[in-house]
Amino acid sequence: MLSGSFPSTSLSAEQLLERFSSGSIRQRRSLIPTLEFRASEIAALGSAALAAFDPAGDAWEAGWLLQVLQRHQPQVLPALLGARDGWFQAPSSIGIDYGPLQRDLLAESFEDADRSTSAILRRLAGAEAERRGYVYFSEVPAMPGQDLVTLDRLWFAYSQGRFGFSVQARLLEGLNGRYDRLWPRIGWKLDGVWTRYPGAFDWSITAPEGHMPLINQLRGVRLMDAVLNHPSLLARRSSVKR
Repeated sequence: MLSGSFPSTSLSAEQLLERFSSGSIRQRRSLIPTLEFRASEIAALGSAALAAFDPAGDAWEAGWLLQVLQRHQPQVLPALLGARDGWFQAPSSIGIDYGPLQRDLLAESFEDADRSTSAILRRLAGAEAERRGYVYFSEVPAMPGQDLVTLDRLWFAYSQGRFGFSVQARLLEGLNGRYDRLWPRIGWKLDGVWTRYPGAFDWSITAPEGHMPLINQLRGVRLMDAVLNHPSLLARRSSVKR
């Protein structure tokens, strides 16, 4: 196991990636600036750059590497993605195409991704939710768990592990289940006032941890609680790697 700090500038791109995939959370995050600076070397590795990661998983390191390549070496992405609409597998119980969401998250177009997520939640809730334009908390238990897990995986993977339902649930747990303390912690409330959507939200990777996705513009406790405690998300929570 790696411990302490380690030199990065003298390491090959392959060695950097090995440490990026296997080091402690602190070590992995410390490598971010170096890896971005050496994006051209990462791109030259082709698919080998992502060989340590599982497309069926949610490794934020893989999502971040893809975003770095999108920013600095976009010409290599078609070869990495092939015919797929996103690098991560995104299964759906009801045939939802998660390609557009993956493209928005890859491009760090988080506001568009948030809107797509809201539309997907309405679709998961059923035709009546789509018609009325929002989800009732009572509709959440019947939502396909596979799709909720897919949404959570994609948000987690493309945000350096900072966004997603599982992140929001972890923060809530650390606040003893108090939503009144969660809202300001994730930036949904400031000085007792609800953050105006969408203009006052921070649609960037530097937003407060757990800031996205916005489950519902009404930000009701019962809906949020129903989503975070869906059985499939509860089962997933213990496996999320920070």
